[in-house]
Amino acid sequence: MQRIRTAVIGVGYLGRFHAQKYAQAAGCELVAVVDSRAEARDPVAAELGTRPLADHHSLLGAVDAVSVVTPTPAHFPIAREFLEAGAHVLVEKPISETPEEARELIAIAARAQRILQVGHLERFNSAVLAAEPYLRSPRFVECHRLAPYRERGTDVNVVLDLMIHDIDIVQTIVGAPIEAIDAIGTPVFSEGIDIANARIRFANGCIANATASRVSVKTERKLRIFEDDAYLSLDLQQKILTVIRKRAAADPPGPLPVTIEEQSLEPGDALKAEIDSFLECIRTGRPPVVPGEAGLVALETAMRITGQVERSLAERRPSS
Repeated sequence: MQRIRTAVIGVGYLGRFHAQKYAQAAGCELVAVVDSRAEARDPVAAELGTRPLADHHSLLGAVDAVSVVTPTPAHFPIAREFLEAGAHVLVEKPISETPEEARELIAIAARAQRILQVGHLERFNSAVLAAEPYLRSPRFVECHRLAPYRERGTDVNVVLDLMIHDIDIVQTIVGAPIEAIDAIGTPVFSEGIDIANARIRFANGCIANATASRVSVKTERKLRIFEDDAYLSLDLQQKILTVIRKRAAADPPGPLPVTIEEQSLEPGDALKAEIDSFLECIRTGRPPVVPGEAGLVALETAMRITGQVERSLAERRPSS
């Protein structure tokens, strides 16, 4: 197996975990970790036995693949440089600050015949994977993603920080264009939107109601999917899938006209699965689970929601 030379650009909270997965991956060499802050890069480099670098430019042309785990404004310029230098890129979500930047990254990756994967981690969540065989034609989807306030992640609003995970999942399972969005939200502790709700109507009639908050007293990541003859409840944090279906003629009789099946799933390691999948795509040339195009679609919807929330906030402000 040819060794894949990798690096992680940005080794804060999440980047450190990316670096650990590359260091542990078979057939992979973690060449360096990059961060402008010595207090971030030096401990990770020492822990994993790799080089700490303050700047990524010396790695251009010297690595086969990178994870870009920087604050969002740096995603585009860094991912572009590595793609143009011939490296495969796994860029954290959101893919970029603007759809135009995302389209450019997709075009560069296509020209260079390189993998561009976006870090929508929940696609690798064991509860989401376990639900896939049961999904037929969702009619209504409800998402709740709540978290306590942390300074980390506030370079973007809660829609781009948290809700975008559910936007990506919902658009993937519904598989239809969006017809309309109605969204509200407000800042609480930061200058950006800290809590938001969006009601999304799809062209096939499905409705999704998504709530995201980073000012909650608890952490919650739940998805509820209603179909014509079934209800699926996914606890993405506890890794529990509950499927309630209309009783079939062949099912044994019971007190309710439904069958209830609950699966407590192995926690798994979604980030390891994501990075292993990225490395396998590099080796085989198969498309990534979350290509740049999927990151673009999620970003466009998140920005539509953000724009609507910001317009509603502007309308509520008293005129001077």
